[in-house]
Amino acid sequence: MGVYGYVRVSSRDQNEDRQMIAMDEKEVPRKNIFWDKQSGKDFNRPMYKKMLKKLKPNDLLYIKSIDRLGRNYEEILEQWRILTKEKKVDIVVLDMPLLDTRQGKDLMGTLIADLVLALLSYMSESERYNIRSRQKEGIEAARQKGVQFGRPPKPVPEDFKKICERWEAKEITADEAARLCKFTKSTFYNKVRKYRE
Repeated sequence: MGVYGYVRVSSRDQNEDRQMIAMDEKEVPRKNIFWDKQSGKDFNRPMYKKMLKKLKPNDLLYIKSIDRLGRNYEEILEQWRILTKEKKVDIVVLDMPLLDTRQGKDLMGTLIADLVLALLSYMSESERYNIRSRQKEGIEAARQKGVQFGRPPKPVPEDFKKICERWEAKEITADEAARLCKFTKSTFYNKVRKYRE
């Protein structure tokens, strides 16, 4: 029986220390810990896929919490099915003792684990949705206060008026005018439109 661990942190926040300490406490060999620094929105993660190929029947997989596995309700349930039914691997979710497939392999134990998994997976996806909603609301509130997002607009060159006049007189092409202004062609058109307004 091989003992493995899966660690995931999103690319934006947290570090993996808390999860790695938990893996060390369970004496998971470092070479058997698969680590992704990626969002949990889906399972298209390189180290997760590599781990999936390596796992064999009766191996044991430790995960710190269900949201480290993923944050998409349906995909978590599908991956759990693949791991436990197809790969025949035991899973232990350290933050939730009821999610230990080594325990209660009878019908009642399986039912309880499935219900807990479904509930936690739903909560994980709901949290992801709530984070995105709060982020969207925060951006909108900041915009209403006048906060500008993205790169600052490129200033027009001092001779912009002359370049526009030459372009309008068809002395130069739009490509040449954009190059003289050090703009892309679309930026040049946008600046001309604003200049005319």
